[in-house]
Amino acid sequence: MNRRRQKPAGYTRKWRAARDKNRPHRAEKATLCRKQSTGKRSGHVSTLSCGPKLIRGDPTSAAKVAHVPHTPTSVPVADVSDSGLKFTHILHNLSPAELYEQAIKYEKGSFVTSTGALATLSGAKTGRSPKDKRVVKDETTASELWWGKGSPNIEMDEQTFLVNRERAVDYLNSLDKVFVNDQYLNWDPENRIKVRIVSARAYHSLFMHNMCIRPTPEELENFGTPDFTIYNAGKFPCNRYTHYMTSSTSIDINLGRREMVILGTQYAGEMKKGLFGVMHYLMPKRKILSLHSGCNMGKEGDVALFFGLSGTGKTTLSTDHNRYLIGDDEHCWSDAGVSNIEGGCYAKCIDLSREKEPDIWNAIKFGT
Repeated sequence: MNRRRQKPAGYTRKWRAARDKNRPHRAEKATLCRKQSTGKRSGHVSTLSCGPKLIRGDPTSAAKVAHVPHTPTSVPVADVSDSGLKFTHILHNLSPAELYEQAIKYEKGSFVTSTGALATLSGAKTGRSPKDKRVVKDETTASELWWGKGSPNIEMDEQTFLVNRERAVDYLNSLDKVFVNDQYLNWDPENRIKVRIVSARAYHSLFMHNMCIRPTPEELENFGTPDFTIYNAGKFPCNRYTHYMTSSTSIDINLGRREMVILGTQYAGEMKKGLFGVMHYLMPKRKILSLHSGCNMGKEGDVALFFGLSGTGKTTLSTDHNRYLIGDDEHCWSDAGVSNIEGGCYAKCIDLSREKEPDIWNAIKFGT
């Protein structure tokens, strides 16, 4: 049975003092609380009736603290931002062997096949995203491009492009390393353009190493300023709440700035088709017809062109082992003749057989 302690009759302050004497810590605390709650509040404030004192305003107005003298030192102050202190390694025009090493070591799911080709993963996207591809509509392109109903060109404004560009560049700058490819488009030396591809994955760099034309060491030394630049930050999504965005994926082309930005998709084919679209814009200005076609040449010099949408057989027909292959997908037709825009072929491997397509079968080896 619990029995509550009864106060003695005639309870006085004397009894309370005697009780506190037996518990000095409580008496001290009670005294501290009373001092804080009843003392003057000049320069101090207590949020509770007891507890630590909080200093408001200039701490120098509080009680003085013992000062330990020290020798002053002069420290130079550098006027730099946080991003200026970050170093990103630029891996410039690496060889296939070096790109293989980077992919196998750092890109999950990458491995070398039995024929020596590099197999890898493109993330959630296994094909292009045409509904997420946009072109900046400005004073020039408003009259030069096809817009409106039935057009594949989806418009965006300059400001939104710059927002996405900033997002992509910031992401690439945050990485420990980026891959840079300086290459050409169009085998016609009089009408080729210089392209620079900045990407975050070895897979993307190897893909463009094969799809674009590789400069010689002398050409690379004097490459200069590119005519067009791709910022491929496909591992990082766009902001879905940005104007014009309909998903976390956005492929943006600015023909005025000669730039392309990729966000939210790691499918490498976006770079290939993006540059092809640029050639469709630039080449007709030079009185050159750009063609979505395969092309080969007979032993007598006769040239054949094969037109069709993607997946309809252009690569298969152009890789006839009885004729010379010029290209399988993108070409320019000028007064000087027909030239391939690309440096390699992009062949589908579904249901591929040695008997039906021996040239494509034999091309799947180291470096692809």
